[in-house]
Amino acid sequence: MDPSKPTSKEQPRIAMAATLFDKLWQEHLVETQPDGTDLIYIDRVFLHERTGSIALSSLQTDAREVFYPQQVFCCMDHIVDTYPERSDDTTMPSGRDFIVATREGAQAAGLTLFDLDDPRQGIVHVVSPEQGIVQPGATLVCPDSHTCTQGALGALAWGIGSSEAEHALVTKTLRVKKPSSMRVRFEGTLPVGVTAKDMILRLIASHGASGGSGHAVEFAGEAVAALSMEGRMTLCNMAVEFSAFTGIIAPDEKTIAYLEGRPYSPSGEFWDAACEYWAGLHSDDTAEFDSEIVIDCSTLEPQVTWGTSPQHSGDISAAVPAAETDDPVDSASRRKALDYMALQAGDAIAGQAIDCAFIGSCTNARISDLRLAAQVLAGRKVKEGIRAICVPGSMLVKAAAEAEGLDKVFRDAGFEWRASGCSMCFFAGGEHFGFQQRVVSTTNRNFESRQGPQTRTHLASPATVAASAVTGVITDPREMLAG
Repeated sequence: MDPSKPTSKEQPRIAMAATLFDKLWQEHLVETQPDGTDLIYIDRVFLHERTGSIALSSLQTDAREVFYPQQVFCCMDHIVDTYPERSDDTTMPSGRDFIVATREGAQAAGLTLFDLDDPRQGIVHVVSPEQGIVQPGATLVCPDSHTCTQGALGALAWGIGSSEAEHALVTKTLRVKKPSSMRVRFEGTLPVGVTAKDMILRLIASHGASGGSGHAVEFAGEAVAALSMEGRMTLCNMAVEFSAFTGIIAPDEKTIAYLEGRPYSPSGEFWDAACEYWAGLHSDDTAEFDSEIVIDCSTLEPQVTWGTSPQHSGDISAAVPAAETDDPVDSASRRKALDYMALQAGDAIAGQAIDCAFIGSCTNARISDLRLAAQVLAGRKVKEGIRAICVPGSMLVKAAAEAEGLDKVFRDAGFEWRASGCSMCFFAGGEHFGFQQRVVSTTNRNFESRQGPQTRTHLASPATVAASAVTGVITDPREMLAG
């Protein structure tokens, strides 16, 4: 450290009102380096078989060891099949190699591995909160962009690359340029049938897919406080689709209740100490953010994307907007998206015929998502000719759903009921939807060919996906939820 600077004893670490993000950053700051980047202490690292295997193999090649293997966890989720009776063999060419390399690398390094035969296996961003591995105030990184999901528990969590993962594994630190701060306040009460997925799509549509670029975003406000923990995870999951460094929500009584009793949560006297610490994790009343956005949720409708970016979304009752705007770059993007999606300005979003429906991913495959979709599907059938798939976010979510009889609701309606994994959120696992098929999906990205060759993906909430599967066209779920 620079010896000319005062020590921490001479200068209080937090001298002024601070945001939650500032507090967590400061608590994990090892030092500021000469180029202005900060060296941040990393509490926990998560890996998965797609990029984690690369990091672990590189460490072995360089004869380096994981510094603290007890705080590194690994999931099989990206490449694995979700068919019944699955094995290391996958529909992805060379998929088996990734799985085997990850297993061998994790075992050699002494890491905790949630393998295919582990009842806790699932998508990394579902497993980590489910097990209580991510906790308020912690720093957590994973070579996956949707690591920001875990900010819903008041942690500083963000996605990194394989090389950064190697650095974090060996040193428990990362060099990071500190982002600016932003607060997004969702005010008002959500109407019935409108969800966290609709909130985040509205934010991205209103302020652009780059609206949060260079910022750590704290989500706050009446509507956020009213969300379940799983709804908060959905909200933070798509912070990266807003181009944010991460999303974070201050822990509260719901957070503490969610974590109590989970396998990796503190217990006994440590639980009491943790709760006392967590209670202080919030932005000070007079803390200033570099920017702020307010969204009124009281009149929000279910949201559906019409283009090839999450920012190409709107009310389900609306029409596809005009391609031409004041921004020529945006206009060109919209024209390209409409051409790809085979839509025209003025087309109604509701009523567009679909070929497939998908409920899954780290965005919307938790038990509350499946309960909501089942509420729509109960006593109804998927429209003939529609392929509908449900992939629970973890095997524990699958087991919980089966214990409640939700699997029967999905199966009776005509959905395929799968094992857990990332599945057709994207087709890295090899499985995909058909050429130019139109899919309504609970996933987080609708980029070109994201779910298969030239597939046309419409992002929506689990309720909207379920309702659309029943009618065969994009459908507002609110009437079905009411009836």
